[in-house]
Amino acid sequence: MNWHTGRLCGFDLETTGVDIETDRIVTACVVQCGGGQPTASATWLADPGIDIPEQASRVHGITTERARADGQPAGQVVEQLVAALSQIVLAGIPLVAMNARFDLTTLDREARRHHVYPLADTVGDQLRVIDPLVLDKHVSRRRGSRKLADLCQHYDVEIGDAHTADADAIAACRIAWRIGSLRPELAALPLAVLHQQQTAWAAEQARSLADYFRRTPGKEHQAAGVHPEWPLIPAQEVRRDR
Repeated sequence: MNWHTGRLCGFDLETTGVDIETDRIVTACVVQCGGGQPTASATWLADPGIDIPEQASRVHGITTERARADGQPAGQVVEQLVAALSQIVLAGIPLVAMNARFDLTTLDREARRHHVYPLADTVGDQLRVIDPLVLDKHVSRRRGSRKLADLCQHYDVEIGDAHTADADAIAACRIAWRIGSLRPELAALPLAVLHQQQTAWAAEQARSLADYFRRTPGKEHQAAGVHPEWPLIPAQEVRRDR
């Protein structure tokens, strides 16, 4: 059985912003699908402990007031997320995450912030990730945006209510399945090899993006923010008062 026809686990976060070092988790979804088994989904709503900017609320629909009224304390959500994902990874199921570098690094920083043992430290070298963004950039040289909605359109995948964690997580799995179906040479790779290959492809893609920023007037400063590491940017010193 190739990986795209086996069990997959979609993982997605909606957050207070896009800074992995300071922004917080607002909603999360872990959805297992495929492999001839029923779909199983779990979602979380967190009180992030800080105000949710209006711009972020417009994207995912969660206001500060709703998060405070209905959300679990952030530390509890992070602990439950890490526990759920650890169990899945150790069962040999790959995590499918669109732009995994963002979601997994954000979860890592939240774990450290709330004194939860991080996922990467828990599962070690058992982590296997499938990133539709990395795969798509590798197989297609087309120009234009590669946001989740764009990939859904390109691969003829329904997304449902975009920018909700559950819809985005299942859409990422569908795109991964579609890429595996269209590219048998990728589908045939063992998960460990595919993970290793994506690490190299993501680094190459990051270098290309940084080079683009450096040679584009007005964007030169953005090159410093491009990280080659994948699927997780290693932690530096994380301030506990953030």
